[in-house]
Amino acid sequence: MNLLASLRYLVALHEHRHFGRAAQACHITQPALSNALRALEKEFGVVVVRRGRSFEGFTPEGERVLATAQRMLHEHQVLQQDLSSDAAHPRGTLRLGAVPTAMPILARFAAHLQARHPGIVPVALSMSSQALEAGLENISLDLALGYTERMPARGGPLRAWPQYVEHYFLLRRAPRPPKGAARGLQIGPPMAWADAAALPLCLLTPEMHNRSLVDGAFRAAGAMVMPAMETDSVLTLALSVVAGNVCSVLPGALVDAVRGHDGLEALPLTGPVLTTPIGFMSHRQVQPTRALDAALALAQDPDWLQHAAAHSGLLVAD
Repeated sequence: MNLLASLRYLVALHEHRHFGRAAQACHITQPALSNALRALEKEFGVVVVRRGRSFEGFTPEGERVLATAQRMLHEHQVLQQDLSSDAAHPRGTLRLGAVPTAMPILARFAAHLQARHPGIVPVALSMSSQALEAGLENISLDLALGYTERMPARGGPLRAWPQYVEHYFLLRRAPRPPKGAARGLQIGPPMAWADAAALPLCLLTPEMHNRSLVDGAFRAAGAMVMPAMETDSVLTLALSVVAGNVCSVLPGALVDAVRGHDGLEALPLTGPVLTTPIGFMSHRQVQPTRALDAALALAQDPDWLQHAAAHSGLLVAD
């Protein structure tokens, strides 16, 4: 039995919660995955996986094996990167996650990191806040970009690396074409949240953290909102405005991503002014890989922070 391979299969099963999807992610057949897990159970002399007609979770003993597997695989990755890298040339895979509304900034960060360190292979994933936090805690993620306000006020296993402060806009079709040679999205005058509530809106679905922030701003403005459309896709938020007759509420990072579209207008939302701190988070109790050390250095680089701020937050007209 290849112990490390079996431990990878166990972790994949934890991540995908399905035998078939875990096998597919590991590029093996489902019978091969099941046989490896049974061999793992034989090795430790305990039942690890609860089996029924489908995956039903892990036994208490299985949870202990899983936690050890996650630590062992991380230490293996640390060792691999140490042996294949030097301080100036880090190598290896780096798993990055971000809440959907911060994905444009994560994409820029990953591209900057790869350009600075060609030996690093960033894997950029869009995830919910809960999934980001779980991924950091179980060491399946190296670095997460999300809402640092969700972190415990004191203590806890996570450390924050502030990146930018997000502001919010109403995105709509421009009521009149831009003057002169102006092209692309225009930044319009401020609009009150209460006025935005009266428009046909496409908003994120209620379970998403960003929607709770937006709903809170509408409540603070004394407004009730009945969305014309809901989605769990930030791409759909923008495209529904481009292709339809609805408006949407977007943070600056997403507005910046559609700046090239003609005929759109973004209006800063006020009364109240909603601001949300966004930052990278890492696990303070886990030994960083060479790739993570390089990523954290970039996350604190003044040039990078200036770049991130220019493409998020309270945007200014080009």
